[in-house]
Amino acid sequence: MPRAGLSRDAVVDAALAVADAAGPSGFDTLTLAAVAARTGVAVPSLYKHVGGLDDLRRGVALVSVRALTRRIAGEAMGRSGPDAVRAVARGIRSYATEHPALYAAAQHAADPQDPADAELGAAGAEAVAAIATVLRGFGVPEERTVDAVRMLRACVHGFIALEQGGGFGLPDSLDESFEVVVATAVLGIERLATA
Repeated sequence: MPRAGLSRDAVVDAALAVADAAGPSGFDTLTLAAVAARTGVAVPSLYKHVGGLDDLRRGVALVSVRALTRRIAGEAMGRSGPDAVRAVARGIRSYATEHPALYAAAQHAADPQDPADAELGAAGAEAVAAIATVLRGFGVPEERTVDAVRMLRACVHGFIALEQGGGFGLPDSLDESFEVVVATAVLGIERLATA
């Protein structure tokens, strides 16, 4: 019989906390044993609520993608053009700083061939749509929208990955460098819109 108060949502919440506490590598190093310890049950008891580690990681990724999408939409609200892009980029970076493991989980792409990933795939599509909405203000042609979303995501994520991995050793301001990256991304988006 499942432990009182323990549910799929509670197990995923515990996994979110375990991953987040472990820093940027927390999603990659997440284990059922750590989640069982946090919830006060034996590992086999978790199988009453999740289908194993892959299912648990999928649940963590789903919650993380949805949280990141809410952050993106919130930052974009009431803004347009370069101001919206700057706000969204800063919002993504702040989410990654506040929740590095959950940010990493949000980068976990769904497998379109796996029916178990359908909900995660839909959530990922919502995240892309939130960014695409911001880019519409630039007049990016429909056929170049995916390119623009990927370019912005690559710029922001690349900076975050290097920052979290200790890849910036010079004493210059990371915040100022990030603003340069975002400004350059804006120029790239503008170029796509006029190409």
